[in-house]
Amino acid sequence: MIFIAGGAGYIGSHTNKMLSREGYETCVFDNLVSGHKDFVKWGKFFEGDLADKKSLRDCFKQNRIEAVMHFSAFAYVGESVLNPAKYYINNVANTLNLLEVMVEFGVKMFVFSSTCATYGLPQTEFITEEHQQNPISPYGKSKLMVENILKDFNRAYGIEYVNLRYFNAAGADPEGELGERHNPETHLIPLTILAALGRRDSIQVFGTDYPTKDGTCVRDYIHVADLADAHILALEQLMENKGSGSFNLSNARGHSIREIIEQVKAVSKNDFKVVDKARRAGDPPILVGDATKAKSVLGWNPKFDDISAIVKTAWNWHTKDSC
Repeated sequence: MIFIAGGAGYIGSHTNKMLSREGYETCVFDNLVSGHKDFVKWGKFFEGDLADKKSLRDCFKQNRIEAVMHFSAFAYVGESVLNPAKYYINNVANTLNLLEVMVEFGVKMFVFSSTCATYGLPQTEFITEEHQQNPISPYGKSKLMVENILKDFNRAYGIEYVNLRYFNAAGADPEGELGERHNPETHLIPLTILAALGRRDSIQVFGTDYPTKDGTCVRDYIHVADLADAHILALEQLMENKGSGSFNLSNARGHSIREIIEQVKAVSKNDFKVVDKARRAGDPPILVGDATKAKSVLGWNPKFDDISAIVKTAWNWHTKDSC
């Protein structure tokens, strides 16, 4: 059975669906602070918190856990700058609880939801896994801390791991069963869609003076279904005893904030107000990844590499979810 911490959330729920489709038994462990019970449509559900070791032990006792996938983290860069304690407690200390329980029960495989935020300000046009890791936000630092902890747990306790460093997760389940629903919502594509649907007065652009083609931040958007697929490939890597490693998950294509806004306008056929604001702390101007390693080692092949297709799946989900 695969234990999915945070499996009621955005990426975790899509991965749970794909694992179930592939024949894996799953146990979703989630406190539902950010996750959604109605997203747990496959496998078992255990409501619990990583801060509570007893809850974790109870879940491990009741289920024969073979491997762990960890999605349960706070992930708002701006919030992490304002409230770093929240991020270090949940993202680092609570992950240690999970790892310690894994050691107690002899579970040796761990797939970690990491982030491109561990790299900090890019020194090259396309970021590879060899790029220096110098995060500029507590969120990125908390993820890097866990990556370093995993190296130590590998040496000391034999836990094999795969770190998957996402760039910008986007889109929704192509079959319309799952999508992106955060409260509060901070991600660009759903916020822009909500503006197009008239459920927000406007969309805000934070920073228009970056050294980019139109002055707004450039990001690499990767479809959530492609992320889920990569998690299964990472799990298989561990099950086949191919060793630990870190992999970027990206499309190697950068799109600016304004380009995303225009894509949503084109897909929705609606116009809406755009408000320019000052820069936010912790936002690098450009983040574009190189996923060559994931493709060659894991055999990963993203199916949604066109930004229009990504936005369309998100639009279809949000129009359905708002009905």
